[in-house]
This record gives sequence, C-alpha cells and structure tokens, in this order.
Amino acid sequence: MAGTETRPAGPVATGRAGWHRRVAALPTAYLLGLVALGFGHPFVPSWRWLAIHLFLLGAATNAILIWSAHFTVAVLRAPARNSRRAETVRLLTLNTGVLAVLVGGAADRPWIGVAGAVVVFAAVAAHLAWLAARLHAALPTRFAVTVRYYLAAAIALLVGIPVGAAMLVVDEPARPRLLLFHAHVNLLGWVTLTVLGTLLTLWPTVLRTRMAEDAVRAATAALPLVVTGLVLLGTGLLAWWRTVIGAGLVLVVLGALTALRPAFAAARGRPPGSFAGWSIAAAAGWLLVALALDAWTLLGSAAPDPAAERFGAVLVPLLVGFVGQILLGSLSYLLPVVLGGGPAEVRRRTALLDRHWPQRLAMTNAALAVFALPTPPFVRITTSLLVLAALVQFLVPAVRVLLTARRQS
Repeated sequence: MAGTETRPAGPVATGRAGWHRRVAALPTAYLLGLVALGFGHPFVPSWRWLAIHLFLLGAATNAILIWSAHFTVAVLRAPARNSRRAETVRLLTLNTGVLAVLVGGAADRPWIGVAGAVVVFAAVAAHLAWLAARLHAALPTRFAVTVRYYLAAAIALLVGIPVGAAMLVVDEPARPRLLLFHAHVNLLGWVTLTVLGTLLTLWPTVLRTRMAEDAVRAATAALPLVVTGLVLLGTGLLAWWRTVIGAGLVLVVLGALTALRPAFAAARGRPPGSFAGWSIAAAAGWLLVALALDAWTLLGSAAPDPAAERFGAVLVPLLVGFVGQILLGSLSYLLPVVLGGGPAEVRRRTALLDRHWPQRLAMTNAALAVFALPTPPFVRITTSLLVLAALVQFLVPAVRVLLTARRQS
C-alpha cells in the first residue's frame, strides 16, 4: 500500500495553510533563540541548561504538539476542523509555561520554573486528552497505531515533567538519578516514540515510494517493546539497578530496530534524494549510535554520579544528531506542502529549503563525529560553530518561506 495515503500534498485550504504558517513560527523562533544563545553564550552563566531547554522544551515540543495533531487527523481520516480554538489555547498555554521555565532556570528563580512546569504539564495533559478522544471517536484504520505512539509519548512527558521541576528546587544526593531519569523519559519517551510513530507514514512519503507491506505490523510490535523498555529503564535508573537498566535498554533498542526495519527496506529500494530524506536517515543512524553510547555510559558506571557526569557523551549525538536532524528534515519536507499554493509553489519552496543540502548535511554530520571524539577544546568549539552554521543555513530560507507565504495569503 502506498505511503502517500496520508500525504498532505496538493493545494491546501487557505485556513489550514494560514494556520501552519502561524504555528511554524513557534519552533522557528526557539531555534533562532538557540542561534543567538550560541553566539552569546559566554555571557550566560547557565547557557548549557538554557540551550537544551530552548531546543527540547521550546522547539521540539512545539513541533511535536503541532505535527502530532496534524498527523492524528490525517491517519484517522477525521473530518476537517472548523475551529482551531482548542489547539490555539493548548499552544498558548504550552508556550506560557515554556517561557516561565526558561526564565526560572536561566535567572535562578526556581519557583518561577516550577510554576512554568505546571503550566506545561497542563498543556500536554490537554493534548493527551484530545488525542485519546480522537482515537476513541475514529473508525477503525490501519494507521491508528501512530496515534497510540503519540499517546505513549505524551504520557512519558507527563511523567518526566514533575521530575524536571523537582530538580529546579531540590539539591540532594538523588539528583544524578533524577537527571538521568528525566533525560531518558523525555528523550526516549516523548521524542523518540513520537518520531517512530510518525515515520510509519512520513518516511515512504518523503521517499515517494510504497510503504513496506509489513510496516504497520512492525510498528505495532515495536510499541510495547519500547514502552516496556522505558518502564524498566526508568525504574532501574531511579533505583540504580544496572541489570534492570540493561534489560530496559535492550528492549528500547530492539523496539527501535523493529520499527525502523521497514524504513531501511524502503530506503534500499528507493534511496533518499533530498535534504529531508538524508537528514531523517542520518538522524536514525545517530539514534542507534546514541543508544549504544548510552549503554556504555550507564552499564559501565558503578554509581549514578559518574554516569550523570559522562552522560554528555550521549546527549550531543542524541540531541543534535537525532532530534535536531529529525526536526529540520521533517520541517523541510512538510512546510512547503502544508503552506499551500499548488504544486509549483511547493517545488519552489522545497528547492529553497534544499539549497546546498549536501554541504549542510556533510558538514553537520562530520562535525558531530569529530565532536564525539576526545578532541582538544578548540576543535570542539570549531565543530560546534559548524553545526550552528548549518542551522543558520536552514533557518534563513525557512524564515523566507514563511514570510513569503504570509504575503501571498
């Protein structure tokens, strides 16, 4: 069956195009803030914490709320929405909370951050309720498993948020365990589950090929593996039971490989030929690298303190290599399509976002590979700047696309 069943191609209604033009500004704004922080970080004491949360809580979480709602409607074949009021309220609530968390963490005002976390929790809980209601009301469809991935991802974030909020005000010996739990539940739960569920239909559409015959079956089998692995991993991290941690990691890796196997098969038949395709493919590779590094970090540490100290070796490939490349690759494909204007306009926008893509992709992944090695500080600074430059090369045409779409609306 073709992967284009849920493809949002062709002319798009003005209302939907206008909605996506407006909400695309949200992750874009956080990414621009990340660039500004990259150049001004010597003057920001807590810049590492701020960079991680600008990217994950700001850019990635906004993108997930926006696009998981979009794909939920598509895969469930739900009727067109006459009003976006509830979704608008959820996004406004989310970003009110995100800004409070960022201010509280960066300005050392922990209770502002805790209040922001409560607001973010409310927005994600409302999103979870909306997903559950859409799934309950929908007729049976083979792609409903995608929404189940989104439900599991949202639950993971709701578990991770209180732990993150607690770390703003608690400084105890348990902090390394809380940090590891918070990072794993959010990155492997909220982000990775969302990605695996979305790639079921997005990946063959990006490749312009047929979906593998066993793709839905593989996605259905992978979900309980990853969820069970996350439960074991989280429990093992909090109690620091390395056997349980190892069992959880094995199940997460097995689930990820199960979900990605049909994607690998599709790519063998029709290799990627665009920035979107190669960026998503590279991200999948970095996810597997990060999981291997994670196993080495956690299982090779006798206690949570050294594991937390060494976790930076996992965080960079997971954040930049996996999440960053998934986000930019997906946006570079989806934005030209959902902004409307017909096939010619879609091709023009895609060409603009794909400009110099081989150089950008090679520069990003080579810089990441060098950064992951034990190199001198000046080399790590240089590679960081190269990754930042690649982000700017995406953001400049992306902003141009959004501004042009606004003038045309």
